[in-house]
Amino acid sequence: MADNRRSRTITHGVARTPNRAMLRAVGFTDADFDKPIIGVGNAHSTITPCNVGIGPMAERAAEALREAGAMPVTFGTITISDGISMGTEGMKYSLVSREVIADSIETVGGGQRLDGILATGGCDKNMPGAMIALARLDIPSIFVYGGTIKPGHYKGEDLTVVSAFEAVGQYNAGKLSEADLQGVERNACPGAGSCGGMFTANTMSSAFEAMGMSLMRSSTVSAEDDEAGEVAAAAAKVLMDAVHHDRRPSQMLTRKAFENALAVVMAVGGSTNAVLHLLAIANTAEVPLTIDDVEAIRRKVPVLCDLKPSGRFVTSQFHAVGGTPQVMRMLLEHGLLHGDCMTITGQTIEQLIGHLPAEPPADQEIIRPFDQPLYPQGHLAILRGNLASEGAVAKVTGIKQRQITGPARVFDSEEECLEAILADRIEAGDVVVIRYEGPKGGPGMREMLAPTSAIIGKGLGDSVGLITDGRFSGGTYGMVVGHVAPEAFDGGTIALVEEGDSITIDADANRLELLVEESELARRRAAWQQPQPRYRRGVLAKYARLAASASRGAVTDADLFADEESRS
Repeated sequence: MADNRRSRTITHGVARTPNRAMLRAVGFTDADFDKPIIGVGNAHSTITPCNVGIGPMAERAAEALREAGAMPVTFGTITISDGISMGTEGMKYSLVSREVIADSIETVGGGQRLDGILATGGCDKNMPGAMIALARLDIPSIFVYGGTIKPGHYKGEDLTVVSAFEAVGQYNAGKLSEADLQGVERNACPGAGSCGGMFTANTMSSAFEAMGMSLMRSSTVSAEDDEAGEVAAAAAKVLMDAVHHDRRPSQMLTRKAFENALAVVMAVGGSTNAVLHLLAIANTAEVPLTIDDVEAIRRKVPVLCDLKPSGRFVTSQFHAVGGTPQVMRMLLEHGLLHGDCMTITGQTIEQLIGHLPAEPPADQEIIRPFDQPLYPQGHLAILRGNLASEGAVAKVTGIKQRQITGPARVFDSEEECLEAILADRIEAGDVVVIRYEGPKGGPGMREMLAPTSAIIGKGLGDSVGLITDGRFSGGTYGMVVGHVAPEAFDGGTIALVEEGDSITIDADANRLELLVEESELARRRAAWQQPQPRYRRGVLAKYARLAASASRGAVTDADLFADEESRS
C-alpha cells in the first residue's frame, strides 16, 4: 500500500506559513502545530435512528483526543437509511453509499494529510465504507460503532424494524388487524441506534471487533446508554497510542483477521451482507479472500447465538451476557480463532480475551454452550451451479426445508415481485426469481426485505424459495439466495430463466440449478440482449459503470488498471 502519512513538514517552516494561517482560523494555536492532527469522521445524521446519537459520541471522542495530546479536527460523512429507503427506488443508493463514504473519508484523510482517523458509524454501509477508507489510507485508525437500538415492545413481544415489514404481510394475509399493524409500526423502533437484531450493522461491528479494528465489547453497546460515550473516549486514547507507535490497519487487516471475522459472523448468525462487505474490504487491503473461503469457514464453525432475525433475542440482550468477546473466547478455546492476531491496542486477540470463561454463563439461553450449538455448521452457505457459476449466498438457518425444486416465478424488479406476493399470486412450492437488481443492473443491488418479509407474513416462509442477483437485508430469513453471479445485466444464466422453468435450491448440496437443457439455454443466450442502463448520469450511473461482480464484493476499484496491464 502507498504511504499516505501526512508529512510533518506541513506544520513547520516559512514555506508552510499559508497552511498554518488557514489552520489558525479553525482554532489552532502555536502549540497545536506540534501535536498529531487526528480526524474524527462524524457520521451524525437525523435521517435515521442508526446515526442520530453519533454526534455526542464524536464530540466525546474529540474531547478525549485533545486530553491525550492530539489536535482533533472533525469532518462529516453521509449515510443512507436502508430501513427507510427499503422497497423504493431510493434503496439503489444504499450499497452505492458504501463507496461514497469510503471515497469521502479517504479524500479528507489523504487531502489533509492526517496523522490518524477515528471513524464513527451507525447504519449498515457506514462500517464497511469507513473500513475501506481506513485500509486505503493505512494510517493509524480505529472504528467506533454508534451502537444498537433497544427492542421495541408491543403486546408482550420484543420488536425490531423487521417486525414492521413482516406485519405488512400478516395484515395483507388477514392475520393481523389494522390496529395491531399500527401498534407494531409505532413501537418497533423506540429510539436511537442501529437495527436491533444481528442484522447488517451489528454483524459488521462484531466483525470489526474480531478484526482488531474496534475495541473489545464495543460492537454491541446500546446507542442510548452511557457506555457508548465511554467507548468513544476509550477508543480515542487507544488511537493516540497507535499513532505514537505507528500501528496501522495493514498490521490488523491480515488474512487471519478476515478468517476471524468470518468465524464470528458464522457463530453469531450474522447478515449475508457480511460476505459482500468483507470481500470488498479484503480487496482494498490486498488480502486474498474469496467466497470459497467463506464456505470453508462455514463448514467448521457452529452457530452459537440465538439472535434475531432467525432466532429469538436482540443484540442488547446479547451484550448483557458477554456479547462478541464471549463468542470469540469460545471459538479460541476450540481452535477456530487466530489468537495471535494484532489489534489496534497493540495487544493480541488472545491477550484481550484469554481471561474470559471458555463457556457462556449458565443462566441464559442467548449464547449456547459450544457442544450444544443452535446449528452444527455456519448459516451463510455459498451455492453454485448453472444459475450461479461465480457463486451465490444463502442464509440456511431458521428454515425447515433445505431443498426445494419448483416452478420459476420471474420478475424483473422488486416492485413487480412484491405486487404479486401481496396479490396472492405466489403459492407454496414456487421459486421466485427477482433479477436485474444486481450491482450493475439495479444498479446498486437493492435489498429484498419487502418481498421476503411479505412471504414470511403470508405464512410461506418454509414453502417458497427466492433467488435474486440483488441483496438481502440482515433482517431477512427463509429459503432465500442472493448475490447470484454473474448477474442478469451481465448475461448471467438468471437472465435466461423463463416463467415456469424448474429451479432447484439445495442448501445441503450447495447447489443452485436451472433444470433446462444446455441446448435450450444456448438458444436463449443467443437471443438475449443486454438492456440499456437505467441511469446515464450521476452517482448511480458511475457505480453501474465501475461495479465489479458481487462475487468480488461489488467494489468500484477492483484493480482498475489490471486489464490494461495484462494487454501490455
